[in-house]
Amino acid sequence: MPKQSHELRPPVFIDQQSDFDALINKLTSEPILAVDTEANSLFAYQEQVCLIQLSSASADYIIDPLSIKDLTSLGELFNDPAVEKVFHASEYDILILNEDYKFEFQNLFDTMLAAQILGREKLGLDALLGEFIGLKVNKKFQRSNWGRRPIPQDMLHYAQMDTHYLIQIRHILAKELENKDLNSIAAEDFARACQVHLIHKEDKRAPCWRINGAKKLSPQKAAVLSSLCQYREDVARKINKPVFKVIGAGILLELAEQTPATKDQLLNLDLPGKRNLERHIAGLLKAIQDGLSAKPLYPPKKERWDDSYLAREHALRDWRKNTARKRNVNSAVVLPRELLYKVISENPQTMADLEIVLNDVPWRLERFGKEILSVIRKANHSGGAN
Repeated sequence: MPKQSHELRPPVFIDQQSDFDALINKLTSEPILAVDTEANSLFAYQEQVCLIQLSSASADYIIDPLSIKDLTSLGELFNDPAVEKVFHASEYDILILNEDYKFEFQNLFDTMLAAQILGREKLGLDALLGEFIGLKVNKKFQRSNWGRRPIPQDMLHYAQMDTHYLIQIRHILAKELENKDLNSIAAEDFARACQVHLIHKEDKRAPCWRINGAKKLSPQKAAVLSSLCQYREDVARKINKPVFKVIGAGILLELAEQTPATKDQLLNLDLPGKRNLERHIAGLLKAIQDGLSAKPLYPPKKERWDDSYLAREHALRDWRKNTARKRNVNSAVVLPRELLYKVISENPQTMADLEIVLNDVPWRLERFGKEILSVIRKANHSGGAN
């Protein structure tokens, strides 16, 4: 029976540059490291990496990046192809590490992606810890403020758990991938995971259009909502809080709809959090008036697709879903969503064309290329493409 969480030795906490430099020098000889991060996205306007957890086969380390000035050598370690980096659900970690430090990655193993490729329904780390380690994780600190200092020992222990067993889980999943002859597809997805910061597309819509219900507003009231969002953004930046902790999106939408002109009118709307709203009365009323005097605001135009595009989209989505069902895997295992839509958009007509589109996934190209081209040709014919 594996050791339970309370039996773990405390992690080595690194918050001095000299200790950090010595640690990185030591870890460069390790063939495999488990990695995780903790950030303060629920507590700061601009989120940042607050902890970096590393585990080798013999020890656990927690690095405090808020106290260490130069993390360059850690980036070199992450980009070293001789050292395998094991993550669980690596996308967010890689995105924020690249955003904060421009770190690049090579040689990655993602236990969540591996579990997905293997057809598991439950992909969370807690599910894998329960299945393979017999351990139930207490999620008490899942939404904690990792930017606080000093960090309590029980929070450090929680952070330690995210990497301590990860190498062990990796070995179990790697064996399953090998036994099921899925190493090639896993290698594709792990390599793509290293490039997620290049693939990831930010939501470039104005903040007001990210609020559910905004498109139902009249153009003038949409301008009011935009003004209210800008006020909220300015306050959040000034006090270093996430925007949702300043004023909720639903409240802004209601204010834009009702456009109160006075304090009494605003407070009589019976919105939640009146005490908080009272602190913002002057700013909210000014934002509403600014919006009413601004030019009407119209939703961003939705791109219109021709009939052949829509036919390809429908046909390829159905093909992907049916193929995944037959293989008892997630649809993303057959073809990741962004590649699905790249194929739809590029509309390859030959295998040479498709090779260009699916250059990063040769296993999928070989396994599904002919099927994909067949689906495209039939869809284009039915959709009226030339």
